[in-house]
Amino acid sequence: MINRRALWVVAGLLLTAMATPLLAQNEVKEKSPIYIYVGEWSIPRAQWGEMEKSESVDQSELQSAMSSGTIIAYGFDTNLVHQPDGPTHDSWWVSTSMAGVLNMLDQFYKAGSSTTPVLASATRHDDSIDTSRYYNWKPGTYKGAYTHGSTYKLKADAPDDAVGLLSKNFLVPFLEKMMSEGAIVEYDIDTEAIHTQAPGTFLLFYTTATAEGLDKVSQGLQQMLKASPLDGPAFGSMIDFTAHRDYLTRTNATFK
Repeated sequence: MINRRALWVVAGLLLTAMATPLLAQNEVKEKSPIYIYVGEWSIPRAQWGEMEKSESVDQSELQSAMSSGTIIAYGFDTNLVHQPDGPTHDSWWVSTSMAGVLNMLDQFYKAGSSTTPVLASATRHDDSIDTSRYYNWKPGTYKGAYTHGSTYKLKADAPDDAVGLLSKNFLVPFLEKMMSEGAIVEYDIDTEAIHTQAPGTFLLFYTTATAEGLDKVSQGLQQMLKASPLDGPAFGSMIDFTAHRDYLTRTNATFK
């Protein structure tokens, strides 16, 4: 529901942007790229307690890497909306370079963290490396937070800069507003750095410190709907909705 509403708001704003510069007063610019490594696992329920212990051990390695400047953020997620054969847990870290991401991974390999008994019990495992130029966060450590994620796929005839258009003309201004109002503490709009999915896929994540933050985002979108005329074709012409998926996780994360 949250993301469907967002799509309609985006459509109205994009149509307006065709006629007048939407960002004339507050232009959104790309930032220097960051790289995000994500490892996902499907862990049997009986092993969830052991997974939590394993994450506590990994945290010390990640915190050390953050102190040395190898990474600038890290976290652990527990899936709240389960699907058959879908992941139950993930861990991730962020660096300003691909080398930083891979050096962190190499540290885990050398420490034997990737071959612990609890990870060996996984019935499924996937990795991904994404990149983002549209992101922001409030530094600090957040425990028991919530992360909402969405995956979208562009149509084959979408503009080459479709992700940039969506980010600059709606997503970033809206998410920055949510940050300024305290609804969210982090967001990132990602594309794959190493392509494991079909080309044209992009992802949107935002993190709230409390469950109430999710409601604040929903309410913010409703207010935008009331303030802006709706016209869906502009957005719908770029997105293949059959590939759209949402995710909701419980998150422990630290941002530098």
